[in-house]
This record gives sequence, structure tokens and C-alpha cells, in this order.
Amino acid sequence: MPRTRCWRLKGGQRISTPMASPRLVPFVFLLLIVGCSARALYPLPSRRNDRNRQPLQTFRAYNIAHRGSNGEIPEETTAAYLRAIEEGADFIETDILASKDGVLICFHDVVLDQTTDVSNHTEFAIRKRTYEVQGTNITGFFPVDFTLRELKMLRVKQRYAFRDQQYNGKFSIITFEEFIKIALGAPRVVGIYPEIKNPVFINQRVKWPGGKKFEDVFVDTLKKYGYEGTYLSKQWMKQPAFIQSFAPTSLTYVSKLTNLPKIFLIDDTTMPTQDTNQSYWEITSDKYLDYIREYVVGIGPWKDTIIPVSFNYMRTPTDLVARAHARNLQVHPYTFRNEYSYLHFNFSQDPYNEYAYWINEVGVDGLFTDFTGSLHHYQQWTSPLSVGEEDAYSLLDKIVAMITKFRHP
Repeated sequence: MPRTRCWRLKGGQRISTPMASPRLVPFVFLLLIVGCSARALYPLPSRRNDRNRQPLQTFRAYNIAHRGSNGEIPEETTAAYLRAIEEGADFIETDILASKDGVLICFHDVVLDQTTDVSNHTEFAIRKRTYEVQGTNITGFFPVDFTLRELKMLRVKQRYAFRDQQYNGKFSIITFEEFIKIALGAPRVVGIYPEIKNPVFINQRVKWPGGKKFEDVFVDTLKKYGYEGTYLSKQWMKQPAFIQSFAPTSLTYVSKLTNLPKIFLIDDTTMPTQDTNQSYWEITSDKYLDYIREYVVGIGPWKDTIIPVSFNYMRTPTDLVARAHARNLQVHPYTFRNEYSYLHFNFSQDPYNEYAYWINEVGVDGLFTDFTGSLHHYQQWTSPLSVGEEDAYSLLDKIVAMITKFRHP
């Protein structure tokens, strides 16, 4: 949860200090300053004024909380996003799908089976279906066959067995609007990074009034909450957002609806694009990068396509980052994870060594990570914020510690 500590004189309650010692006068004066100004400096979240919020940092690579802090708490839940914000995320990332009744939800998989308790709900047993998704037949429980009310009955669980299981069953699926409100309610400016997920499949299975498409409803939701503006514009800095998708036609379509910055996600070399059936080699060619740069501000490749891996060792890096940067495109690779099974041997099983390499040697502009706190700690140690809330809180802590020494029992 965000820090909201402040100290002030409460109604009717006074702090008495010895009158004899002149050395106490500065401390009393400091107390009065804190008491008179604390609420203005650190207002409650419900009363927080945007002018008092620490702005988004833009001088170092973005810390993108991949599905929230899902290395600790089940992905895409309120708790995972609140933890990521607490740990220092610049952006909270989510995947957007839709329910049967057309409500946009935050959920990664096209089926509910792996990360919810849907199999425990016997009343939904007849909902199991087989659909073709991106050319492959998939069988399971699909969110598009459940209303939002029914989806809210399910509880989310941790995806990986080797991660903390204590939060399984405690949290529900959230809507896109609930996700946005989490970011807007943060004690500092926190950006959002939503993905238009499986748009071809969603548009096949869910219909909205007035002939609207998935992408239309997605952008309408962003506009409803004031998200607009080109990258680094005044409005964007107030409410930062990147729109991401693996589907190039979705990105080109939404570019007609909003000027928010967009990121083209790039999958494994074996995976064609889900809507245009283009190969990895085609969409990373100079010709295609020249084309897509008209619609996006960057690319989001899987990190093992930037630097190929063999027997868990990284091999010779490709020139993808250099070619993207030559076209003024940002590069936000995914996904950085702390566990040994995901850390290549080059880094001696140390996630900080991995961050150092990708930020300092490869020169990426943002990182999708499951462990927001780890990336934040690394960056604070190596490239700290020059002035920030932490400095102010530290000063207030010292002032209060000095004052409380002179309180009467």
C-alpha cells in the first residue's frame, strides 16, 4: 500500500515541551511546520491532487510490472497491481479480453483453466468448448462464454507451482475499468500498459451494439478515463499509457482512434502474427520496421529473439535493437524473471547481473518484469531518482524521531 504517513497536532491534543531549554525551540518550530503542511504535502489517496503526485520518471528504462507483481501474487489481480505500485513500477501491464456480455476484463489466457478455479465450479461444467484460436484448436473454459457476473464468481490462482501459493483463491478477476482506477488512485503517477489480446478471436465471439469492434470499445474505455496524448505530451505525462498488441492490424486500426503511443509486440521466431500470418523475419525486416514506425513508438520483442539462446547460454546478439533505435523506435523486451529456470547461465543466476546487461550493454528502453521490486532496487542503486518522495519521507522520519524524544509519557 502507498505510504501516507504524516504528523500533525490533532484537535484538542497538544504536545508539551520543556520551556527551560532554548534548544527545543527549533524542534517545536519544525513540528508546527509539519503539522500545518503535512496534509497538503501528503494528502490521503482519496483527496490527492495531481499537482502533489510524484511524476513519472523518464530518464531511465521503464519498470513495467508484467501482469502486476505476479512473481509474488497471482497475476492480473488488484493485489498484484497494488504490490507492483508499492514496489516502484513505472507502468502496470495487463492483457485485455472480453466477457460474453461485452465487458472488458484483465486476463491473459484465452481459457480460464490454468489460472482460475473454474474446474471446481460444477455448475459451469457444460461450458467447456473447443475453438480455433490462431490456427490451433484449443479446448477449455473460455471467458467469452461467461458473463462478468459469472467470471466474478471465480478465484484466481498462481500460474507457476514453484511460486508462492498462499494467495490462491483470495482474489477475483478484475475489469479493465477497475484496473484503470488502481493506476489513477496510486499515490504517484503510474502509467498503464494494456494489451489488445487475441483481437481476431474476440471479434469473432463477442458482439457490441452499433457494430463496434473490440478495439473500439477498448479505446472508448481509455478515453472515458482521460487517457490521450502523444508520447511525452503534457496530457500523456499526467496519465501515461502505452497500447500494445501482437496484431499489427489492431495497432493500425486504433491509430485512427487515439494518438496514445503504441508498442508492436513480437513473438518467438516460430510464431507468425495472429492476424496477418507474417513470419518473425518479415516483421523484423528493415522494410517492415520502416512501415510500422508510422503507427508505433516502439517494439516489444521476446528477449530470446533479440539474443538467441542455446543450452541456456546467450549467443551472439542480433542487431534488432540497433536497427529499431536507428528508426527512433523504443525497445521493451519481455519477460524478466528471477527464478533460476529463467536466468541464463551467463548471469550466474543473478537477476541484477541480467538487468545490468540489458540496460547498460543492450540499451533497452523498458523491461517487462514479473519482479517489479527487484528491478526497482537495481535501478535505485545504480541510477537513483535525484529527488523523490523517498528523500522527503526520510527527512520527515528524522524530524519526528527528534521530536518524540521530548514527549512526556
